Amino acid sequence: MVDALAVASGKGGTGKTTATLALGMALARDYDVTVVDTDTGMANLLFHAGLADVDVTLHDLLVADREATLEEATCDRFGMRIVPCGTSLEAFQAADPTRLRGVIADLAADTDVLLLDSPATLGSRGAVLPVALADRIVLVVQPTIPAITDALKVQEYATAYGTGVAGVLFNKVHDPASVDRIVDRAGQYFEGPIIGTVPMDDAAREARRAGTPLLAHAPDSDAGGAYRDAADAIDVAVGEPEAFADRFRNAVIPDPP
Repeated sequence: MVDALAVASGKGGTGKTTATLALGMALARDYDVTVVDTDTGMANLLFHAGLADVDVTLHDLLVADREATLEEATCDRFGMRIVPCGTSLEAFQAADPTRLRGVIADLAADTDVLLLDSPATLGSRGAVLPVALADRIVLVVQPTIPAITDALKVQEYATAYGTGVAGVLFNKVHDPASVDRIVDRAGQYFEGPIIGTVPMDDAAREARRAGTPLLAHAPDSDAGGAYRDAADAIDVAVGEPEAFADRFRNAVIPDPP
C-alpha cells in the first residue's frame, strides 16, 4: 500500500517542515514512512533533521549527469526514511524537475506513507508537481485570514488536478480557545476535515535550533502531543504501489497557476 501526502501551505513561515517531520514520526508508529523534501528551491528539511552534512541529496538525483543513487540519498532517521534536498543554487539550476517523477515512483514501491514536504508557493512547474500529483494534501495553516486565503488557493489548484484533501492542520496557534471561531468558519470552505490545532510552543523553536525534529527533541511538549493527535486523525488510505508509481512516472508536469 502507499498513500502519498503532499504537506502544503500556500505561504512560508507556517511551520510546514516542522509539521511534516512531526506527522512523519507520529505515523511511523504504525506505518512505514518516507519523507521527501521536494522544495528544491528553498530546501530546509535537512537542517530540521540534522542532515546538513550529508553528501548526496535529492538535487543529485535530479541532475542528469550525476552518478548518484536513491539509496545514497536516503537516510534512516527517527524511525523513518528521509530524502533531504540540498541548498546549492548551482544544483537547483541544473536540476531537471521531470526526474522527480521517477524518484517518487521508486520510493512509492517500497513504503506505506509518502510525505512530500512541498514548496510554500506554486510559482514554477517543478514546485506544483508534488501538490498536483499526490493522492491528497495536508494543508498547514496559521489561523489568519491571509494564510487561510492562500491555503484555499492551494486547495483549489490541487483539487483541479484530482488531488484530495486529507486534512487541515492549524499551526502556531497563540490562543487555542480564541481560535475556535476562525477554525469553525474556515472548516466550511476546506474540502477535508480539520485534523488538529497545534499551539505555539517554544519547544518547536528549540528543536529547530538543535537540528532535531520536535517529536525527538521534546516528545512530551504541548505541540508534540497536538501533532500526534493530528496524525491519528489522518485516515491513511490503502492504495496500490505500482499503480501510483506508474502514474508518477507517466505524469505530465502541470503549469503553475
